[in-house]
Amino acid sequence: MLWVDERAHSQECARFDRFVVSGPAAADCAIWVGAVGKDGYGRFFIYRDGRGLCVRPNRYALARASEEPLGGDVYALHECDTPLCVKVRHEAPWHVVPGTQSDNMRRMARMRRGAPTLGGDGLAGRHAKSLALRAALRHKGWDAAAVEAARLGTDWTLW
Repeated sequence: MLWVDERAHSQECARFDRFVVSGPAAADCAIWVGAVGKDGYGRFFIYRDGRGLCVRPNRYALARASEEPLGGDVYALHECDTPLCVKVRHEAPWHVVPGTQSDNMRRMARMRRGAPTLGGDGLAGRHAKSLALRAALRHKGWDAAAVEAARLGTDWTLW
């Protein structure tokens, strides 16, 4: 269960916001530029009931935008297919949306993510792209060309 209240967790929310770089257009992502795990997804540390917890920033953002706590069965899915995106919108274009594990698996297959043999980047490729995206935005702010270059990566495969 994850609950984020703007008033009760104001310092935590302010710390979260310091790690987000948002694009100017509605279609642009809001990119997490904080800690990134080996899976290419962000990491955000919070303290609840005297315990430190590591949560994914996209899940934190979804909980923050929700009126009720997120249950453990609610996933924060990336419709924009950008693992570091934390933009929650309630209308198109969609970025981070709630879903189930089953929704996530169907989406992963539809987007041909996962194993490199299926055309996906695999874990190492996703990690490298996330690090490149974070590096492109971390100290300079939004740069559309740098975002596109980081998303495309440097390894081109024609087969």
